Amino acid sequence: MPERRNNHTDEDELDFAAEMKGVTRHTHDRAETGKKRSQDSSLLFRRHAAIKEQDRVIDGLSNEAVELVESDEELIFAGPGVQIGRLRKLKQGHIGWDAGLDLHGFSVNEARDELSTFIRDAVRSRSRCVLVVHGKAFSAEAGNEALIKSYVNDWLRQLEGVTAFCSALPRDGGTGALYVLLKQNR
Repeated sequence: MPERRNNHTDEDELDFAAEMKGVTRHTHDRAETGKKRSQDSSLLFRRHAAIKEQDRVIDGLSNEAVELVESDEELIFAGPGVQIGRLRKLKQGHIGWDAGLDLHGFSVNEARDELSTFIRDAVRSRSRCVLVVHGKAFSAEAGNEALIKSYVNDWLRQLEGVTAFCSALPRDGGTGALYVLLKQNR
């Protein structure tokens, strides 16, 4: 390979240094074309809408406003085909519960996620009855109504695995908890 010779003189270096006065080194590696960098706004909009939709609906359960119930109100629900005798046994605490979920301290979104996962897992593990403790907490926004209790009342009616529920006996939490009867897959 032929050897390269450096043909630069001191005068060339002085000319170059004079030409470079006032020039600053780039602090980034992107060319500045004068145009403002824009992202595909439709993609950003779709991504933002998907995130908002994910926050709003989990397993078909929305965190939109629901009919608020009072903290001491007894709740009861029976889906189609639930016999009155079965509901009576549930209400009297004669059907033992296999697992429990305590929603104290959860936000509405966290409570929705936990409840959905808990019910799905309980149905999958063939639990017959579970206990859901929603509490009687008063919400500053809702006044005298318990916010989580109101949402749980609404969500349980929508969940596919739930056949019935009612307020628990005082020993299990009273009107701050629910016995939830689940579908049995045969």
